[in-house]
Amino acid sequence: MDRILLFICLSIPVVILSWKTLPDLKSHGFYRFLGWECIAWILASNYRFWFDDPLAVHQLFSWVLLAISGYLVIAGVIRMKKHGKPDNGRNEKNLYQFEKTTELVDLGIFRYIRHPLYSSLIFLAWGICLKHPGTQAVIVAALSSLFLYQTALVEEKECTAYFGEKYLEYMNRSKRFIPFIF
Repeated sequence: MDRILLFICLSIPVVILSWKTLPDLKSHGFYRFLGWECIAWILASNYRFWFDDPLAVHQLFSWVLLAISGYLVIAGVIRMKKHGKPDNGRNEKNLYQFEKTTELVDLGIFRYIRHPLYSSLIFLAWGICLKHPGTQAVIVAALSSLFLYQTALVEEKECTAYFGEKYLEYMNRSKRFIPFIF
């Protein structure tokens, strides 16, 4: 019962943040919402095990993934704000203010991966999953990863529509989530 209540509490801000994108099933925000909800479920299910057996291999891997997740989100947002030149003139209602970049960001972490924020969420999902890696947690983490993969695919179409050939060239020289690998 406590995990359902915690899931509901975690879902409220997710729904609020995603509200404007939920009606549009073709926007990247819709799939991102589903990814966030999966992460909320894993967190609600695994929070009790956060510090159990802290030197277990799965816990050590968990902390590494969580640290990578934190780095990716911070590095990604800083680069987007600093070099993306966000502008309200980009009238796309499904984007948050910092996402309304008018310049293609291909510096810093973006030099290597196109979606550090979604990559961050994937690492977050698996980091939380590894706190207590049961069957349910692994399935929900995999679902979250699939939803975030779909989010990236839709966003790549949106970015190609906005940035054109420049974005297509960028896609050829960068990876989607993991530098040099994928």
